[in-house]
Amino acid sequence: MTGGEAGRVVVFAPSPVLTVAIEDRGGQPDVHVHAGGQGVWQARMVQALGVPVILCAALGGETGRVLRHLVADEGIDVVHVDGAFSNGAYVHDRRSGERVTIAEGPGDVLPRHTMDELYGLTVTEALNAAVAILSGPVSAEVPDQVYERLAADLSGNGSLVVADLSGTRLAAALAGGLAVLKVSHEELGLDGTDVPALAREMARLRQAGAGTVIVSRAELPALLLTPEGLSEVRMPRMAVADPRGAGDSMTAGIAAGLARGLAVPEAVRVGAAAGALNVTRRGLGTGDPGAIAKLTTRVVLHALDATPVPEPAQVTTPEELAANLTPQGTDDGAGR
Repeated sequence: MTGGEAGRVVVFAPSPVLTVAIEDRGGQPDVHVHAGGQGVWQARMVQALGVPVILCAALGGETGRVLRHLVADEGIDVVHVDGAFSNGAYVHDRRSGERVTIAEGPGDVLPRHTMDELYGLTVTEALNAAVAILSGPVSAEVPDQVYERLAADLSGNGSLVVADLSGTRLAAALAGGLAVLKVSHEELGLDGTDVPALAREMARLRQAGAGTVIVSRAELPALLLTPEGLSEVRMPRMAVADPRGAGDSMTAGIAAGLARGLAVPEAVRVGAAAGALNVTRRGLGTGDPGAIAKLTTRVVLHALDATPVPEPAQVTTPEELAANLTPQGTDDGAGR
C-alpha cells in the first residue's frame, strides 16, 4: 500500500463538539472542558503516537471558537471553515461514576457552501498526506455523497483512505473505495460470536470497496480480513475504566501505523494496542506512546480456518448495501 507524504494523517471531522465533564475531586466538583467527537478523538490518538495530524473541520459560533483553541492547544493542526452556524456541545456529570447528561445542544446543520469549502480544504490537505481518516459527524448532517466523493477522489489520487463509519455513510464511502474499513459487529447487526457470519459479511464489504476490513467485537478479539485471509486479533485483557472511544483509538492507531509505512498487519497491531490501552483511561483518544509500543508486542494475529469464499462479484449500489447495515444516528465513536 502506498500513500502521499510519509508520516502525516489528515482527519475529516465535519462537526466536532464542545464537551464539559464534571468529576468528583475530594467531594468538590472538578470541571473539565475539552474538544470532542469521533474525529477529534482519532486525531488526538494519532498525535499521541507521534504522527503529525491535521484536523479538517467546520467550527462556527461561540462553541466553534472555543473548540478551535482547545484543539490547537493539544498540538493538533486545525484547518477549519467558519460560518453562520454553531457546533454542538454537551455537559456530562460523572461524579457518581456514571455519565449523566445534564444538557446537550445538537449544533446546526452545515450550510451547503460551508460543506463545499470544507470538502475542498480536506482534499487539498489529504492529497499531500500519507493517510486520510473519514470520521462521521456528531451533530451536523453531512450528505452521504460527500463521503463517496471524498473516498473516490482521494483513493483515485493515491491516498490511503481509512474509514470508521456506519449506516448509509459507510455504504457511500465503500462505493468510493477504501484502503481500510473499521466497523463493529453491532453496526453490522450481527452476533459478535458468529464468526462464519461475520466472515461472510466482511468478504461482502471487501467486494463492495474495502481493501482491508476490521470488525471489532467489544470484549472479544477483533477480526481482520485481508487478501491473505481471515485472522483474529488477540491481545491481553485490560481492566476497563471507560469503554468509550476504544474503536476510535483503534482506527487512529491503524492510520498512524500506515503513515509510518507499516504493512497492514503491523498497523493493525498498533491499532489494537491503542484501543486496548484507551479503555484503561477516562480521556478519550488518549494513551502513552511508550505503553502502546510495549503492548503492541503482545498483540497476536491468529489465522482462522473460517476464511470466507467470496461470492461472484456483483454490482451493489450504496442504497442496497446500506439496507443491510444497522442504521446509526451519529458516529460518535462511543464504546466501539
